[in-house]
Amino acid sequence: MKTIIEPFRIKSVEPIHFNTETYRNNALRDASYNAFLLHSDDVMIDLLTDSGTSAMSSAQWAGIMLGDESYAGSPSFYKFEKAVTEITGMPVVIPTHQGRASEKILFSITGGKGKVFISNTLFDTTRANIEFSGAEGIDMICPEGKLPTIPAPFKGNIDIKALESYIEKNDAAHIAMVIITVTNNSGGGQPVSMQNIRETHKICRQYSIPLYIDACRFAENSYFIKMRESGYADKSILDIANEMFSYADGCTMSAKKDAFANIGGFLALNDPELATKCRNLLVITEGFSTYGGLAGRDLEAIAIGLYEVMDEHYLQYRIRSIEYLTQKISAAGVPVMLPAGGHAVYLDAKQFLPHIPVDQYPGQALVCALYIKGGIRCVEIGSLMFGKYDENHQLIPAALELVRLAIPRRVYTQSHIDYVAEVIIEVFEERNQIKGMKITEEAEILRHFTAKLDFV
Repeated sequence: MKTIIEPFRIKSVEPIHFNTETYRNNALRDASYNAFLLHSDDVMIDLLTDSGTSAMSSAQWAGIMLGDESYAGSPSFYKFEKAVTEITGMPVVIPTHQGRASEKILFSITGGKGKVFISNTLFDTTRANIEFSGAEGIDMICPEGKLPTIPAPFKGNIDIKALESYIEKNDAAHIAMVIITVTNNSGGGQPVSMQNIRETHKICRQYSIPLYIDACRFAENSYFIKMRESGYADKSILDIANEMFSYADGCTMSAKKDAFANIGGFLALNDPELATKCRNLLVITEGFSTYGGLAGRDLEAIAIGLYEVMDEHYLQYRIRSIEYLTQKISAAGVPVMLPAGGHAVYLDAKQFLPHIPVDQYPGQALVCALYIKGGIRCVEIGSLMFGKYDENHQLIPAALELVRLAIPRRVYTQSHIDYVAEVIIEVFEERNQIKGMKITEEAEILRHFTAKLDFV
């Protein structure tokens, strides 16, 4: 097979600000060893997130100039609505300024004390909005999803047996909804199979539990289904997405991921009564129902991006790019999530730094080491992000200690990715020199965004 080339040409560029290890040491110290607090000008390769960091296409930029900024009833909204409806099949489309705003609205209405939300794995803001409502979030990732370096085709699946067991032992009326995140971000960017979604739908119908999809990376998940699941090889991405959404009662999406947009999101629903409640809350918190906190230009860009992301040439390139980096560092012995996920490479910090105990946050230590060594910014997805405290203020660690290097869409070239691989391998070779960390200051909710740390 020939080299899979980028299915685009570069039309505009922005500079990378080069610096030295000494400079980065000082910058990270000034940021209290939290990559979120770094100035982006001090970052050479920014893999902190793939959210809102994509390069938009010429068609999207042209659409921005067509954006209509009418307060109500903008034609830009109706283009946006049409795109979302054609993909999800859901009749009610509510725009929001980003995914967590959709979650805040939905969970404020459906959550509350005594309610439970079950998921394959909840991401940070999803869990935070659930807990902020007074409800509890429970992760039920499949057994193979708990083994980072052992390959399996659909490690993002929800554990069907655990779900059935929980429902049988508890009152289903207290379960607000089941949420399937596609792809499973906290679980290593791993895909969810159509069979798993179908089986979850069947259980939810049996017990009258709503099923929702966190659709941030719906196209990437659909492509994995096409490549890995029997019966889907000849189906289009749109057809696969249509079937996937047909099993759900609603979905939330951050359009900052698979719609290539720099801002935006939506809530799509089948239930008109719930939709009315959501729209009422939207007007209070986000804006009128046809703009939801977004400019008309953003609605235009999202509508175009939702179609562009389903191009199979793009998806082949996208998935292969992640696979390329994964294979390169795995061949050098680096413990990495296998197989490659859809939007990011996930290092297994627990195996990478076995000398650092979990209560010294090995993932965050690795994040700091990668920045100092090569100016690469990434994020810990482990006990700093998801850890809790018991009644004695002792850490209850996360299930996995991962470091995510999220690849922005259509931004970096192969030489950038080769550089990232070289830095990771160099840090791995010097891993015994890396020290553990301690938290010196933290917030009660989403502490990883603003926490201050130091070395032990």
